[in-house]
Amino acid sequence: MLISESVLNAIRDAVGDKGWIDRSGDLEPYLIEERGLYRGTCDMVVRPASTEEVAKVVNLCAEAGIPIVPHGGNTGLTGAGVPEGGIVLSTSRLNRIREVDPVNQTLTVEAGVILANVQKAASDAGFLFPLSLAAEGSCCIGGNLSTNAGGVAVLRYGNARDLVLGLEVVLADGRIWDGLRSLRKDNTGYDLKHLFIGAEGTLGIITAAVLKLFPKPATKVTAMAASASPKDVIELFKRTRNTCGDDLTAFEMLARFGLELGLRHVAGVVDPFRQPHPYYSLIELTSPQPGKNLRETLEGILAETLEGGHILDAVIAESERQSDELWLIREAIPEAQKKEGGSVKHDISVPVSKIPEFIRRATDVVEKEMPGVRVCPFGHVGDGNIHFNLTQPDKAANNADEKKAFLNHWGAFNRLVHDLTHEMGGSFSAEHGIGRLKREDMERYKSPVELDLMRTVKKSLDPRNIMNPGKVIKI
Repeated sequence: MLISESVLNAIRDAVGDKGWIDRSGDLEPYLIEERGLYRGTCDMVVRPASTEEVAKVVNLCAEAGIPIVPHGGNTGLTGAGVPEGGIVLSTSRLNRIREVDPVNQTLTVEAGVILANVQKAASDAGFLFPLSLAAEGSCCIGGNLSTNAGGVAVLRYGNARDLVLGLEVVLADGRIWDGLRSLRKDNTGYDLKHLFIGAEGTLGIITAAVLKLFPKPATKVTAMAASASPKDVIELFKRTRNTCGDDLTAFEMLARFGLELGLRHVAGVVDPFRQPHPYYSLIELTSPQPGKNLRETLEGILAETLEGGHILDAVIAESERQSDELWLIREAIPEAQKKEGGSVKHDISVPVSKIPEFIRRATDVVEKEMPGVRVCPFGHVGDGNIHFNLTQPDKAANNADEKKAFLNHWGAFNRLVHDLTHEMGGSFSAEHGIGRLKREDMERYKSPVELDLMRTVKKSLDPRNIMNPGKVIKI
């Protein structure tokens, strides 16, 4: 839509000279996304410096029917931050740490604070903020909450929504909902914050949040174990979880192909084993108790599973540097995939008990669809979230035309994998959200009752459909 100059001027006045961008070259970073799947358009990028400024901008847009796309660190993977006209509302200047309450163990931050800075503020106060993911040096906490981000510590601490006590939100009509409560018990009706966490900016704009803090780990042990199959990985996970309880902070899995990609393409990746193995588990135990002998506990579990044939070999990190080296193997996979050619992504979850069956059956269906496709399953075994990614056949890895042809199968592969996931009682989007990329999947896999409830909420809170329109659900 064409926005009148009078409305654009009113928006400029609301945010001041430093609060807007409209030159075409400067707009470019706000029109593209991480995977290059979408490119958008907008009339202006607005950068409010306060919640009140956000409210003024939203009110002006509401009156004129102008679409608004909230924008954080632009690290999303489903196109939720790509505009389709209207304005982009960047939270980059909403970047203050408002309050640290060490007794209540809470941290109040604005939406534009980079996740790594949230972690640092918590650490400086003597605590841990456990949300951790690969993009933490550039993603913003508002985006993390809007997508209900997961990451490597979900097993111990939960998803983003589990780390929030209160929110401040600008609604679609420009009103401010002050829900910045730092209470752990508040049984007074609907818990409104959960409407906005995971809504991807389609119901309102999160401007600040009260976050939970946790005791810093005083003791840590990291290990990697090799197994012959996903079934053995799950057996190792089960025994580790049952023995360690909440000391088990992370349990990741990767196939041999994922390790090989890192060895080929990412500096610093080293194979910790003398010979290759089909699957690997990355395990981390932590405790706030100094001197707790986590290593002895983990050694006992590994010895028991080695004797039972569920692992073939294992290494335990002897230093922080070695722990980082083991984690690099897991963290290098997404970067390495980009350098190996075309990669089709799946961010699915199934019940933990069904992971081996899922990997087996999903591998069968995609290999039948395209012989030679290289399957790269990895991810957060402890919460059932597997990134079942597919790399193009090796012979075509460095051919641009073949890469394009391979990526043209994205939809077909998604349908096969998501149909299987749905059949097994899983989710087609475990932690990346819906955005534009998976909107059709919502229509296919969600029940009519669920979709109707979601549309009812959307129409009630955003009757003019200006908040990130075209994302998550069709109206």
